[in-house]
Amino acid sequence: MSCLRIGGILLTLCLAPTALSSLHPECEYIFQLEKEERHCLQYIAEDGNKSAEGSVSRNCTNGGWSRPFPPYHIACSVDDDIPENFLQAEQSYFATVKLIYTVGYSISLVVLTVAVLILLLFRKLRCARNFIHIQLFVTFILKAVAVFIKDVTLFSSDDTNHCTLSTFACKASVVFCHYCVMANFFWLLVEALYLNSLLLSSFYHSRRCLWGFSLLGWGVPVLFIILWIGSRVYFENTEFV
Repeated sequence: MSCLRIGGILLTLCLAPTALSSLHPECEYIFQLEKEERHCLQYIAEDGNKSAEGSVSRNCTNGGWSRPFPPYHIACSVDDDIPENFLQAEQSYFATVKLIYTVGYSISLVVLTVAVLILLLFRKLRCARNFIHIQLFVTFILKAVAVFIKDVTLFSSDDTNHCTLSTFACKASVVFCHYCVMANFFWLLVEALYLNSLLLSSFYHSRRCLWGFSLLGWGVPVLFIILWIGSRVYFENTEFV
């Protein structure tokens, strides 16, 4: 059984980078347009702007260079490859998905908040087991709040390109969301360790043990988040504000 658990943990760690590196479908589409834009620029550079089709120009003004005209996706006829009503159908799909998970997170937030208040108000319910339950419920609450904050930051305006948005608020909301998700998983681990200790009856449940559980549930994710931030800043911090 222990070998199976270790194998499952290793498999999860191996698949985690693949899952985290996957792109949102809408972002994948936008990055494809940017790829076509780079091809267009390369084509213009090679052609020397001799032909009328595919040529893009800029004007030198008192305020500096103007934006390219016409836009690259028009000059290179990228829009010709996009089916009609594709963007409308895509926007409708993502709006429906956002509405569904927003309603789900809202209901979960309200119910979990009521549960935490009940466990805190009644003295007879205060014990080590319920202490761990409260921490787990709080992580679910924070995860729902993090999703709402991320939506407000990234999707507050339809004109915002959330695929290439690189502001401090955007980065902070993503970091907070990842921390809440990781803390949620670590408190699930704490729940498992506590239940396992109850079954084995080889564990003395003192305040020191609860402090250790708290350090594992809230402190260890901070270490991994710091390492993740450092690696992202060093390897993938290519966007400018």
